[in-house]
Amino acid sequence: MRVLPPSPRPQRLGRAQLVLGLYGALALAGVLVGAYRGDPNVYTLPETNSSPARLASSPAIGVLVGLVVVFLSRLAVHQFEWARALHREFRGLLGELEGPEIVVLALASSVGEEVFFRGALLPAVGIWASSAVFALLHIGPSRRYLAWTASALVMGLAMSLLALWLGDLGAPIAAHFTINFMNLRHITRHELL
Repeated sequence: MRVLPPSPRPQRLGRAQLVLGLYGALALAGVLVGAYRGDPNVYTLPETNSSPARLASSPAIGVLVGLVVVFLSRLAVHQFEWARALHREFRGLLGELEGPEIVVLALASSVGEEVFFRGALLPAVGIWASSAVFALLHIGPSRRYLAWTASALVMGLAMSLLALWLGDLGAPIAAHFTINFMNLRHITRHELL
């Protein structure tokens, strides 16, 4: 009787692959919602005054907004215990993240969420409903995450206003990426006592 070598185990998906799959599916859902409502271009919002100059300046404005939010979140961590507790919770939840994983997580989440919530839902259901659904996606596993959920509602409103003002998703995506990238980097590299 001949013994066959063990069959190789299927490789488990890495965290970056799972993130890309999840947020890729969310972006695809956004495009499908846009197509269903008759406009698969979810990058530029319908009935807005988008001009080439605004399209070009939109990402830079988004980075500036993102930097202001990052500054405010760092200030909150220095001033408030609830912000420090949230920092510690996220640090424990995220574990070790390497630089490339942080980039993938920040980029995938910013594109996927903005395409779905601002590109597809905002024109379909309005600013309040799309922002509320965005906040519901940011509910954590315990009550300690309620501040994160509340801040997601505020940020959903802010990102929606940016998209409506500039007419495209350049600013919301750039702001979202800046916030996630810088805050993930800070959380994973700085342990608070």
